[in-house]
Amino acid sequence: MTQFSRRKFLRTSLVGGASITTAALANAAPTSGIYKPGTYVSKASGIGGDVIVKMTFDANKITDVVIDAKHETPALGQRAAVILQKQILQGQGAKIDTVSGASITSGAVQKAAAKCIAQAKGQIPVEVITKDDAAEDDSGDWLGKAPEIAEKDIASTVTTNILVIGCGTGGMFAVASAAENGGKVIGIDRFSTGTGIREDLGAIDSRYQKAEGTKIDKFDFIAMATRYAGGHVKQELIRLWADNSGETINWLGDRLEPVGIKLMNEVGDTVETRYKDFAIGHSPQKMGKVTLNNVLHDYAVKKGARFDYNTTMVKLEKKNGRVTGCIAKNGDGKYVRYIAKKGTVVATGGYARNTKMMEALQPWNLRVSSRLGAMPGATGSGIRACLWVGAKMDETHCAMKFDRSALRPDQKAGLETMKKGDAGFFWIGSQPWLKVNADGERFMNESGTYENPLHADEYNKGHCHYSLFDSNWVKYTKEFKMHGCSRIWPFANGAEPNHLWSEVQDKMLPGLIKNGYVQKADSIEELAKKLGLPAEQLKKTVKRYNELAYKGVDTDFGKEKHRLSPLDKPPFYGAKNSGWLLCTLDGIVVDKNLNACDENGDPIPGLYVIGNDSGSYFANEYPNLATGMACGRTVTFGRVIGRKLAKA
Repeated sequence: MTQFSRRKFLRTSLVGGASITTAALANAAPTSGIYKPGTYVSKASGIGGDVIVKMTFDANKITDVVIDAKHETPALGQRAAVILQKQILQGQGAKIDTVSGASITSGAVQKAAAKCIAQAKGQIPVEVITKDDAAEDDSGDWLGKAPEIAEKDIASTVTTNILVIGCGTGGMFAVASAAENGGKVIGIDRFSTGTGIREDLGAIDSRYQKAEGTKIDKFDFIAMATRYAGGHVKQELIRLWADNSGETINWLGDRLEPVGIKLMNEVGDTVETRYKDFAIGHSPQKMGKVTLNNVLHDYAVKKGARFDYNTTMVKLEKKNGRVTGCIAKNGDGKYVRYIAKKGTVVATGGYARNTKMMEALQPWNLRVSSRLGAMPGATGSGIRACLWVGAKMDETHCAMKFDRSALRPDQKAGLETMKKGDAGFFWIGSQPWLKVNADGERFMNESGTYENPLHADEYNKGHCHYSLFDSNWVKYTKEFKMHGCSRIWPFANGAEPNHLWSEVQDKMLPGLIKNGYVQKADSIEELAKKLGLPAEQLKKTVKRYNELAYKGVDTDFGKEKHRLSPLDKPPFYGAKNSGWLLCTLDGIVVDKNLNACDENGDPIPGLYVIGNDSGSYFANEYPNLATGMACGRTVTFGRVIGRKLAKA
């Protein structure tokens, strides 16, 4: 069977843009040799922040290169920085080979190195790196203060009707929708092409669902979402999504069909489960090299939108109680004032990549997570900018986590492992395998949300659990009839899963075993030893679980019959299982018009917030049994606010 991986959660085709401050005077051109001897520095936007390159020159060659990539992903970007440093020295220039999996970091290093060389040749002004963006502040204060920028330092002013800050999943929809409806709109983004659009999109009453006969009661859905959030939601916002999401998906389908991309809804199986799911997911099929980002960008431009890439918001501006736009820094390091007559939309992606915010606001989620999957730019800059102008943030903080990290037996779960980028990508961790704690004991019904075992890990030793399965795992994953992105078999209507079972069998699982993240053994005793679990207790647990599976009735925790998978055919497999942090879900409080609210709950004129920067919609955990609920909200609200402001 053909192997494929259709959707990618993290775009790697971006090249970071520069974000620098230049001195007023240029170097004099060198009087002899190629370079003016000295040390020069420049920076460019990487995947998690600025990558700083410092280069030392004598008259004719580069003598030293130091690359500061501390904000980059440790296993990819930081590793790439070491390779690129050697390339620059050996090649004596900025021409470098992109390191696989770290194209954003590679691009940032190349751009910054080229500017260092140009400085040393006297071709451009000497750059002075400053810390005027509190996102890069290494103090313990995650919020910081809005930077002071003198009027004389603002190089230009741009006026538009609608300004969208961040051109990712929500921002791109907002720009396209505004332009389509005749709005004069500019989208700015710190990266060179935006951050990409996630591709599992939830909706109700789309034409795709109607064609399949799928009917979801919106009030049942609202009740479910409210329960999962413990009531910490504004139901009017979930209603806003329910009333507009189907139309949004139809609109997207109309944009995709002309370029040969088909949308399909992920139809559920007719099997009763203890945890009710909602088949709201839609996803593009067989994308190839075309991306949603490309399609919507080109459509928006065709409709008159403007994009200013390599442009980083520094702060919002407020006058007479109204947010009037923002001050940003462009790729040349110059400050630009953007004035938005109708409204400013903030859509920068939350704060999952801002460790200080995470430690301050939701440290419990860091303790049970060991891998980071947040989109580039999710540094909290949008939320902090909104707070600086008086907006209110959710008081209940939460994040979306999937149980898809695997650790080596001697690794510890949590932030330090996440920082090192040294956890395995354990996609099938969300399957309802037998799961045990560090004492070798079963502790829950494994059939539920992806976060259930992770929240249980708050009580487990080592803040982790262990997933166990045997050589019949392929057969069992088909019988499990999983819902959403954890599914590895085509859906009932033929819609593709994110990863097919054969890809897991042929590539993922062998790689995890090779790298020590999944243990393989011929007996339960041997598996226990490899995982560091008490052998006798694990044998008892497996024996008991097998008895329940053979009977088809789980009298211990109530797992459904079709998800009871015995461990009776060697070899056996096991993984030390932890969380994969995808994004934050708390943000700026908004009203039903998507207007940011102040501490009194009143709307702040001119300021709108969508996507992971916005709040009032989730709490406690992400109800992933409704596939694409977060992305569906983001694209729907992006389209709603773009249209609303264009017609204002």
